[in-house]
Amino acid sequence: MNKISNSTYEKELARLQIELVKLQEWVKHTGHRVAIVFEGRDAAGKGGTIKRITEAMNPRICQVVALPAPTEREKAQWYFQRYVAHLPTAGEIIIFDRSWYNRAGVERVMGFCTDEEYKEFMRSCPEFERMLVRAGIQLIKYWFSVSDEEQERRFQKRLTDPTKQWKLSPMDLESRKRWVDYSKAKDDMFSHTDIKQAPWYVVNSDVKKHARLNCISHLLSLIPYEEIERAPVILEERPAQRGYVRPPMDDQTFVPEAHATLL
Repeated sequence: MNKISNSTYEKELARLQIELVKLQEWVKHTGHRVAIVFEGRDAAGKGGTIKRITEAMNPRICQVVALPAPTEREKAQWYFQRYVAHLPTAGEIIIFDRSWYNRAGVERVMGFCTDEEYKEFMRSCPEFERMLVRAGIQLIKYWFSVSDEEQERRFQKRLTDPTKQWKLSPMDLESRKRWVDYSKAKDDMFSHTDIKQAPWYVVNSDVKKHARLNCISHLLSLIPYEEIERAPVILEERPAQRGYVRPPMDDQTFVPEAHATLL
């Protein structure tokens, strides 16, 4: 496969991020509500794509939800309850970095839920999502698909990268041993939850840069945004500052400029 050059990638990413800002302003202006679900295997590139989507956007409008393992109290709740609390209100985009689909994936494969809990999820999830859509939330679901060979290459790379070793959690290492189990869980999940009102969109993520650009382009195509005209910002001349004497600089504690000698 021919891979995109770094310069072309950066140029196209910058263009798409400008469009994402336009989308953000349209969502805020119209009160549109968007929930985006990111799922996929470990090391499939979900986090990197989410980072590129959000880095130019206003975190008050576009927020990422990445929930930890449920507490004992949350385990006793209706399964979808803790996710409902994070759904978007008017003028918001909420990105779920993993979502209620934990039950159909890691919980199913690792035995963290009972067979009955799993079956009930498969029955109720499509109805839950149809309810969200009827309530006016645009629900978009992405599955990041990575090959066995590429996932293994990324795991091996994490072993030697101190900034990424934290990604090799015990759960990640265990999932590495259960490729077939996760494949079956994903296929079963799709057969029940790939519904007309909220279909799954599969992103080929063997090449991370391609996956990021393709996903962002597709996301922009799904939302009928328009550019919102903004009043021009004028920086007026600053008035002269008089009548106040600041305390001595020596009274403040400054961070040492440890890297000044490297400049």
